Amino acid sequence: MIDFKSTLKIALKSLEVNKMRSALTSLGIIIGVGAVIVMLAIGSGANKTVQQNMESMGSNILTIRSATAKTGGVSMGMGSKPTLSVKDAEAILKNARGVEAVAPVMNSSKQAMYGNQNWQTSVYGITTPYLYVKNYEIKDGRAFTKDDDTNAAKVALIGSTVETELFGDVNSIGKTIRVGNIPFKVIGTLVSKGTVGPMDQDDLIFIPLTTAQRKVFGTDFPGSVNQIIVKADSLETSEIAQSDIADILRRRHNLGKTQENDFEIRNSAEFQEKMKSTVRTFAILLASIASVSLVVGGIGIMNIMLVSVTERTKEIGIRMAIGARAGDIRMQFLIEALVLSLIGGLIGIVAGIVIALLIGFAFGTSIVISLAPILMSFGFSGLVGIGFGYYPAYKASLLNPIDALRYE
Repeated sequence: MIDFKSTLKIALKSLEVNKMRSALTSLGIIIGVGAVIVMLAIGSGANKTVQQNMESMGSNILTIRSATAKTGGVSMGMGSKPTLSVKDAEAILKNARGVEAVAPVMNSSKQAMYGNQNWQTSVYGITTPYLYVKNYEIKDGRAFTKDDDTNAAKVALIGSTVETELFGDVNSIGKTIRVGNIPFKVIGTLVSKGTVGPMDQDDLIFIPLTTAQRKVFGTDFPGSVNQIIVKADSLETSEIAQSDIADILRRRHNLGKTQENDFEIRNSAEFQEKMKSTVRTFAILLASIASVSLVVGGIGIMNIMLVSVTERTKEIGIRMAIGARAGDIRMQFLIEALVLSLIGGLIGIVAGIVIALLIGFAFGTSIVISLAPILMSFGFSGLVGIGFGYYPAYKASLLNPIDALRYE
C-alpha cells in the first residue's frame, strides 16, 4: 500500500529544492487560470450590461409602427405613412390576449430652447402608460394628468440630457422652454437611464399626446400616431399578443387576405434573445481562447517533469533499491505535477481577480466575478497537472532499479 503522506513530503521537498524551476513551471498555469478568470469576468459583465440595457428599455415590449410611405418611388422609411391611430391602441388593449398596457406615441425631432440655449432633441407625444411601459421614472416634479391630455396642455417632462444642455445647474421645474416655436412649462424631470449603443435614452422631451397631435406636429389624419407600444404580460404571452394584434389591426384596416400588412410589429424578446446569445457566444469564445493557455501550461509541466525524471534517475534507483515500488514513484511525480498546477491555479485566481477589477475600474466596464468560474478554473488546473504529469510519472515508475543506479 502506498504511503501517501510520506510520498507527499518527498514530492514537496523535491519541489522546494528547485524553487526557481518550480515557479517558472507554474507560470504557464498562472497565466492560463488568470486569463480564464479575466475573460469570464468580462464576458459575464457584458451579459449583465446587455440585460440591464434591455430592461431599461422595457421588458416584453411589442413595437407597432405604421407603414412606409413612398414619394416618387422612394421609400420614406417605416412609420412615414399614418396607418395607426389611438383607436387602434384602444382596440388592442380591449381585445388582444396577454396585453398588460398599451401606449400610442407620436414623435419627431425638434429644436428645444431656453434663454440663449438650444438643443436638437427627440420630442414624444405620449399618454401616461408610456412611462410605465418603457420604465421611465419621475425624478422631480410630477407626471402628466388626465386633464393635461384632455386639454392638450402645453406641459413637458424632460430627460437628464436635455435638462443639462438647456439648464445646466439651474432647477428646471416650472421653467418655460420652447419646442419649435411653442412654449411649454417643465412640470417634471426623468430619472436617467443612460445610453444603449448609440441611443441616449435621456435625450428626449415628453409632451401630452393630444398636444403633440394638435399643436406641435400636426396631422391630416386626426388621431393618427407613429407607433403603438404594447407591454405583454410575460415573455411567454408576447407571441400570443403579437398574433392577436396582427389580426385586430388587419380587421380594423380592412385588409384582404392577399394584401400585405400596412404596419410592422417588432418583438423585443426576439432582439433580446439574439443579443444574449451573441454575448454568451462571445464569452465562451474568450474563455476557450484563454483555456489554450492552460493547455500550454500543462505542456510546460510535462516537459519539466520529463527533465526532472532524467536528472533524478539515480535518486529513483536508490528509492527502488530500498523498497519503493513503482506505484510510489509514480505517485511522487504525479503529486509534484499536481502541486505545481494547484499552486499556479491559486496564484492565477488571485491575479485574474485583481486584473479583472483593474480593467473594470480603468475602462468603466461592468465586471462580474462569480464562484463557479473560479472553482472551474481551479479544478481544471488540477486536471491539467494530473493529465500532463501522468506520462513523466509513468515513465519514472518503469525505470529498472539496477540501470537507474548505474545512471550518470
